[in-house]
Amino acid sequence: MTTTPELSSITVEGGPGTITPGPRSVNAVVVGEDGLARPAWAAVDPMLREYYDTEWGMPVRDEQGIYERISLEAFQAGLSWATILRKRPAFRRAFAEFHPETVAAYTEADVERLLGDAGIVRNKLKVRAAITNAKATIALRGDGGLVNFVWSFQPAATPAPLSLGDIPTRSPESVALSKALRKKGFAFVGPTTMYALMEAIGILDTHLLDSHRRSSSGVWPHT
Repeated sequence: MTTTPELSSITVEGGPGTITPGPRSVNAVVVGEDGLARPAWAAVDPMLREYYDTEWGMPVRDEQGIYERISLEAFQAGLSWATILRKRPAFRRAFAEFHPETVAAYTEADVERLLGDAGIVRNKLKVRAAITNAKATIALRGDGGLVNFVWSFQPAATPAPLSLGDIPTRSPESVALSKALRKKGFAFVGPTTMYALMEAIGILDTHLLDSHRRSSSGVWPHT
């Protein structure tokens, strides 16, 4: 699911969503055998490389997609993004492909079922937050919907990082989005997690300037 993890410590916050790492590498990009330049965190692990090349930073403009990513970003808190990405198929099975109506109707029996599912992150607060956020997502339909709500916090400019150390972990917009979502009843939507979300779904472009993915989303002009 930015903040970009160093090879030895892939701890992306938010994730799918941001990639917020632990220690940051000072390296700019690594050129792969295919001749394409990527940040170090996406240059070795095939799973992370595929995610970086095809999904991270591409626009997500459907309710179910954004709800899923908010949920996964919450589950990632305190863990590595690689862990969440490997468990993503299990998360989708456990949460009915993140269909908001289905998850919003989950009962205490479902909570216990989820806490017994070794395929996902078994954290009661995070499980309950996913259910809470499904209900909040449905409620937002009367106020323009989750997609319009989240994308309304797109800033006027996006970072232009030359190295991972140039990438922020929060912004005034992510702070504002966090506060606004909390007022709408969402949980586990802190400013850093929301910055990761904004990176993951294309609201921001924090690809390094030398990366082959820079300006590939169509949201931001080439820089």
